Amino acid sequence: MGYKVAIAGATGNVGREVLKILDERNFPVDDVIALASSRSVGKEVSFGDNDIKCQDLAKFDFKGVDIVLSSPGGSVSAQYSPVAAKAGAVVIDNTSHFRMDPDVPLIVPEVNPEAIAEHTKRNIIANPNCSTIQMVVALKPLHDAAKIKRVVVSTYQSVSGSGKSAMDELFNQTKGIYVNQSPEPQVYPKQIAFNVIPQIDVFMDDGMTKEEWKMVVETKKILDPSIKVCASCVRVPVFIGHSEMVNVELENELSAAQAKQLWRDFDGVTLVDLEHEDLEYVTPQEIQGEDDVYVSRVREDISVENGLNFWCVSDNLRKGAALNAVQIAELLIKGK
Repeated sequence: MGYKVAIAGATGNVGREVLKILDERNFPVDDVIALASSRSVGKEVSFGDNDIKCQDLAKFDFKGVDIVLSSPGGSVSAQYSPVAAKAGAVVIDNTSHFRMDPDVPLIVPEVNPEAIAEHTKRNIIANPNCSTIQMVVALKPLHDAAKIKRVVVSTYQSVSGSGKSAMDELFNQTKGIYVNQSPEPQVYPKQIAFNVIPQIDVFMDDGMTKEEWKMVVETKKILDPSIKVCASCVRVPVFIGHSEMVNVELENELSAAQAKQLWRDFDGVTLVDLEHEDLEYVTPQEIQGEDDVYVSRVREDISVENGLNFWCVSDNLRKGAALNAVQIAELLIKGK
């Protein structure tokens, strides 16, 4: 049986990646519909060997659609995801709008697949934040084995997380600096080329940015509400791929060697082990287009009891967004 699938936000970075991954994974579709804003109506996007013309999201009738994979931006999704859900479609939403709604499950298939049963309350499933996804995939086997008490994470996030305009800004600023042009920040508050910016999203009253807050609350919702999380999120001049340095404090003893074996055995993680590989560690440039979360630089933290440090990288457009959404869709149809 094939499904009727609509892609909301089809012309964006994530929307195009969703179309690509649906084709790569042979998702059982009878009909794929590309939806975008009115200014993109008629624009073509690729699905396998076919080009699909975009239709107007605001005017589209969702009746008869089985699944909507939605990434048009939070305010747009807030308006149209409930419309699609009311029409009978199951919406897998990649924006931040529904993530902390108690009636909407927040799912990473390798971590909490059982939560998909809760989607019937609103017919909406939330896709977590990109930086949260890769971290909880890496944390899951450690938590199951030795129970995590506290996580301290510093992220190094690529500009593709802010969309195409941010990627263009990095490219244009970098090119311009070589010909003595002064960078003019538009997407970001400060120059991104040859720089790092310790701010992702807006600042909150306690000095935390909203991106940091997302990592805290989403980890609790997905993995375990008792885990304490301290996150510091930084934008770096990288086009694709998020990196994280993660420090974990566990309730029970777990050696670096034991942690490595857990990751070797866990679906969705590729361990790069200095003892068995030519590579000592993996960088975001090396994992563009890959599906797994890559873990390396695993070592014990001698400053706390039962502590571990590791480095993880992931393609934020794939596992951090589009792939995770498609995997949720695969979970959904498996249960039907």
